[in-house]
Amino acid sequence: MQVSGAQGPSVTSYAYKASLIGSAHRFELTDAGLCWHIAGRAGVWRYDEISAIRLSFRPVSMQQHRFRADLSHAGGGRIRILSTSWQTAALMAPQDNGFRDFIIELHARMAQAGSRAELTAGLGRKTYAAVLAFLAVLTVAMTGLLIRALLIGEFAGALFIIGFAALFAWQVGGFVRRNQPHSYSFDHVPMALLP
Repeated sequence: MQVSGAQGPSVTSYAYKASLIGSAHRFELTDAGLCWHIAGRAGVWRYDEISAIRLSFRPVSMQQHRFRADLSHAGGGRIRILSTSWQTAALMAPQDNGFRDFIIELHARMAQAGSRAELTAGLGRKTYAAVLAFLAVLTVAMTGLLIRALLIGEFAGALFIIGFAALFAWQVGGFVRRNQPHSYSFDHVPMALLP
């Protein structure tokens, strides 16, 4: 992220590569609004024209610590901003400080412009309910397997199930906890959804 303003209007910028092929997605917060450059297209969204922001925690296999901001425009159109950038075929680098600073500055500028954007955090309510239902079914199935393993004396199998359940709870627990759907305000940006 870069901030400049010594000789003119203040500009905050952020860029990331969404894939190995193609140019970087570049964003600037200027006095005119959010300037974006994505895949050969460019535009400016005034801060009061941004109708919604959704912050979420979205880990992937290459980067377990990845965050995402989805922005919607009042006239249609969406922009996705990620906290990681592809470096090589095997490396996705985190850009934690730049992403966090950019998102906080975006919220501050939108508040200053009098935005009435819908600010939400986490997954959508239906998606979150589906995730919880899936986890409940999985918990019942794993509990049944554990009880069966204990009843037939397969203690090694029971230990495996306990170990697998503990690892799964550790991996998925953070995702579920951070992505609980809720609304927030410009002055209370959820820090659990920022790196």
